[in-house]
Amino acid sequence: MYEGDLFLLRTLFWIPGAGSRWLARWEFWNDALNRHGLTAGRIQSNTSCVRTAMERAYQEYACQKGAQIWGEKSPNYYHSLARLARDFPDARFIIIWRDLAAICRSVVRAAQEPSWFDRRGTTHRALMGYKTLRTECDRLVRRGASVYQIQYEALVENPADVMMGVCRFLGVPFVSCVASLNGADTSAIYNGRHHSLVKGERIGCPVERPEILPIKLQKKIDRYISLWHHQSRGMWPVSPCSRNYDHGKPTLAERVFDQLAYHALRSFDFLVLLAYCFVPFRFLRKYRASKYRRRESSVKMQKRRPAGQRQSDLPISPPSALRSPTLAVKHQDRSQR
Repeated sequence: MYEGDLFLLRTLFWIPGAGSRWLARWEFWNDALNRHGLTAGRIQSNTSCVRTAMERAYQEYACQKGAQIWGEKSPNYYHSLARLARDFPDARFIIIWRDLAAICRSVVRAAQEPSWFDRRGTTHRALMGYKTLRTECDRLVRRGASVYQIQYEALVENPADVMMGVCRFLGVPFVSCVASLNGADTSAIYNGRHHSLVKGERIGCPVERPEILPIKLQKKIDRYISLWHHQSRGMWPVSPCSRNYDHGKPTLAERVFDQLAYHALRSFDFLVLLAYCFVPFRFLRKYRASKYRRRESSVKMQKRRPAGQRQSDLPISPPSALRSPTLAVKHQDRSQR
């Protein structure tokens, strides 16, 4: 599935009886049923466990596709890998690393049009979340989970070679179509200019474009990469090209402030999730309608400005593989093993 993100709504199952409404809440959260062509009536909703809910919904999608292995691609589980491994001990995790500056560039470009990316703080989430994903990945490795790590840049440059390794990891035969976008079903992927490449037919790097990252953010990224590179003795992050890591490191005060800001953003995200789990739909609809009106008003104001005066860095958060560290979770049905 493409960013089904049902696991994010696990708090919905905390209250007895609330889980019976999870299909409607899930659909309202990110349109997952409609995007994947799923019918709510074909999925049993009477469950009080997020694991059972995921198994029923995701296996229904796999059955619809004639697949024996089901899973999900989502960048939004970067802080939940250990929890996922506890609920799905037989899961196989594919983690895709990408150059951090490239991630932030994609976030900023996606935020130039009305989307979930135009909220403030998304580039900061991506920056600090990069290390969170590293920590969660290491936890998986220590507990003996099946983990396969690949580099996004290598995947784009040599998709066939990388996908051969992925197929070996999953224990399935390699077929050439998994290394091509020709004929790919992209119906579940959100619309937006930032998804034009994945909805195309050719795998490749985009043409070079003018630098869009603010200088201040570039320098912060360089400082943190320098710090992490020093802490890992040059092992992480892996640089996709020759790169000078001899930058100054963030001061203790900067690191403390950035962590506090990151946790504040994460706390806000959690409150939003709680609202989508428990606030009555009539209030959620009013909130969403007012948010769309504000976005439309913002777009109209930007169109009135001269091009050179438009804001180009409007950070934000959720759905998109381009926005933050990306991971894929695969879980093999026990009856097929």
